[in-house]
Amino acid sequence: MSNDAARTLHELFREDWEHRMRSHPEWASYLGDKRYNDRWTDRSEEGFQSRHEHTLQNLARLREIDRAALSVEDQLNYDLFEDEQKTAADEYATNWRYIALDARGGIQTLDNFSEQLSFEGTKDYEDWIARLEALPELMDQTIYLLREGLARGIKHSRVVMLRVPRQVQSQIVDDAEQSRFYRPFRSMPTIPDAEQERLRKAARSAIADCVVPSFRKLLAFVNEEYLPDCYEQVGVWQMPGGEDIYRHFVREYTTTDMTPDEVFETGLQEVARIRAEMEKVKAKSGFTGSMTEFFEFLRTEPRFFHKTAEDLLTAYRAFAKRIDPLLVKVFRTIPRMPYGVDPIPDAVAPDTTAAYYQPPADDGSRAGSYRVNLYQPESRPTHEIPALSIHEAVPGHHFQIALAMELKDLPNFRRHGHWTAYIEGWALYAESLGHELGLYDDPYAEFGRLTYEIWRAIRLVVDPGIHWKRWTRQQAIEYFLENSPKTELDVVNEIDRYIAWPGQAVAYKIGEIEIQKLRRHATDALGERFDLKEFHDVLLLAGPMPLSVLRNRVQDWVASLQG
Repeated sequence: MSNDAARTLHELFREDWEHRMRSHPEWASYLGDKRYNDRWTDRSEEGFQSRHEHTLQNLARLREIDRAALSVEDQLNYDLFEDEQKTAADEYATNWRYIALDARGGIQTLDNFSEQLSFEGTKDYEDWIARLEALPELMDQTIYLLREGLARGIKHSRVVMLRVPRQVQSQIVDDAEQSRFYRPFRSMPTIPDAEQERLRKAARSAIADCVVPSFRKLLAFVNEEYLPDCYEQVGVWQMPGGEDIYRHFVREYTTTDMTPDEVFETGLQEVARIRAEMEKVKAKSGFTGSMTEFFEFLRTEPRFFHKTAEDLLTAYRAFAKRIDPLLVKVFRTIPRMPYGVDPIPDAVAPDTTAAYYQPPADDGSRAGSYRVNLYQPESRPTHEIPALSIHEAVPGHHFQIALAMELKDLPNFRRHGHWTAYIEGWALYAESLGHELGLYDDPYAEFGRLTYEIWRAIRLVVDPGIHWKRWTRQQAIEYFLENSPKTELDVVNEIDRYIAWPGQAVAYKIGEIEIQKLRRHATDALGERFDLKEFHDVLLLAGPMPLSVLRNRVQDWVASLQG
């Protein structure tokens, strides 16, 4: 093994990480690196081209390193970095950068970004003001991308953009202090009184002179140019090269070579299998009607719903507290970083799903956050709380992501890796651990778990259904409602998410299927020597990775124990 090769490899990793922080300042801020807190990512065509050229340079530099001269661990680092860089280069070729926003996120939701920042000293506030003053340039870049997308046919379906004007309109205020971008200035306990008014005055000016006019420009563009030219049908198949785009995203998000047709067929098989499990649990509950009638019962029975957002939030928080002390039953290594249970911001709650997770800051300045949707609590069934909380918090996303961030011996790109099939596959696998943790203690909680599992199986059908087989939006909604008790509000939001974000939704079930296969393989091969806690360490203590690499890792562990 060559020390020179290892030094060269890790120097590449360090230089690339510095480049990532400089060129993606929002991500740097999110991780707690404040060096670039006064700027936004350059979203100009030239900015994207520059980052793409950097990716190609990384690949060229990597291939100059003798992989055979590296240790086994550094060969893994080499392979994972190569996979990540190749994927980034391939995505650039899809031109997906021209899809610059959607109803779940974009420049019109950047106000929420301030919640992820720490405001301690004067410079933190000055940096946020600098970002507000730079918003017009970012807006011009965003509009350019969207307009270029119209010209190239890389554009949204109309139905998923109809939600955006309301979001943009909410940013257009007459009183700057009512802007959500002003939120950090409402309470400034760490700032001397004499400084507070200067900063507040500068913030009000930036909002009035830069932020609000920018959103007026965006609203006019969306209403007058973008919406009238959107696709009336749904699916990337309509776009130039649409089939290649979809094939790319299926490969990227599943980290496999599965074809869209294989994903679709896997989905049909999984839906049928889980439906059979649902029949057993329905019988256990004592309900004597059909499955369709049981679905309707679960959607409408008052005892399954809270009447107020406050009561629903209390229920989520209480369940999260219940999970934490049970984790030692199935885990040897538990993350130190805490998490909170917080509401999804009101401005985006009507257009997003039941919950999501926001990771902690890498410097420890911000805990993880399990964000729950309190919009229309009467449509949020309580029997889904166990599986949802396990998935988004612990031992799902927070558990896995916080542990990965604590692996300080790994290169940063691995600690913060974005292999979706691994990350989402783990969280879906974690839902099944609710049995071993004793959290599904009545038939309705167990049915809630199956509801969430079949939801991810349905994705394997409706996502390629929409983007590959040219299903209509209504076809996808009806298939979802026929096979799941999830409420129509959730189903419509989910389907619109899949329309706007092709391929991403299929990662969950594909990843979970692979992890379940690996657990069965290890259990069968090791028999009484199988240790679930050790198996979980093998899965988690090397950070995220493609499924093929994870498979090799588990198989090597099993072989080492077999002697």
